[in-house]
Amino acid sequence: MKLSSFIDHTLLKPTATRADIVKLCAEARENSFFAVCLNPVFIGLAKAELAGSDVKVATVCGFPLGAVSSEQKAVEARLSVEAGADEVDMVIHIGAALANDWDAVEADVRAVRRAIPDAALKVIIETCFLSDEQKREATAAVVRAGADFVKTSTGFGTGGATLDDVRLMAEVIAGLGAQERVQIKAAGGVRTPDDARAMIEAGATRLGTSGGVALVAGERMGEGY
Repeated sequence: MKLSSFIDHTLLKPTATRADIVKLCAEARENSFFAVCLNPVFIGLAKAELAGSDVKVATVCGFPLGAVSSEQKAVEARLSVEAGADEVDMVIHIGAALANDWDAVEADVRAVRRAIPDAALKVIIETCFLSDEQKREATAAVVRAGADFVKTSTGFGTGGATLDDVRLMAEVIAGLGAQERVQIKAAGGVRTPDDARAMIEAGATRLGTSGGVALVAGERMGEGY
């Protein structure tokens, strides 16, 4: 299993500098990671640094709280794609999910989907805040809204991806007959190569981590996302 092709090499800290992003992109190019994932302000820099490579540029939307209007998320996503982003990782309206308002969750995702029909859309449901039943309902809402991925976590909540959550998502997606269309991104908590392989075996096809360099070297990552 070639772990590098599963990895979104991630740097979303508010303290990230231009030099940090240049380093992130160089590491992604050197290790043939699938994508870098960074804040929208750095999209143009990343596109320039990665020119001529196969590494995609992913960015975030409504991040990390998900607590802006659907219209704002849609505009943010559209502007990011126009700036060069290949993929967008949006955060759902977490409050709506906690209130079991699944129509609102679906409408929120659908608004962003309409705004970026040709870019990959990953939807973060922030599993650490939800019950298992709410995780199931949130996953189903994301599938119905036409997203390409369901993603576990922002890295800014109280916990990251777990094997149980990835398996739950995979079960829901399969139950809806959407396994050929909707993938799973496990983000946060992938500390070792064994963790990464276990997430993939559970159903994840993408891993969000700041420790990709360590993971592909067969090492345990340090502190971070």
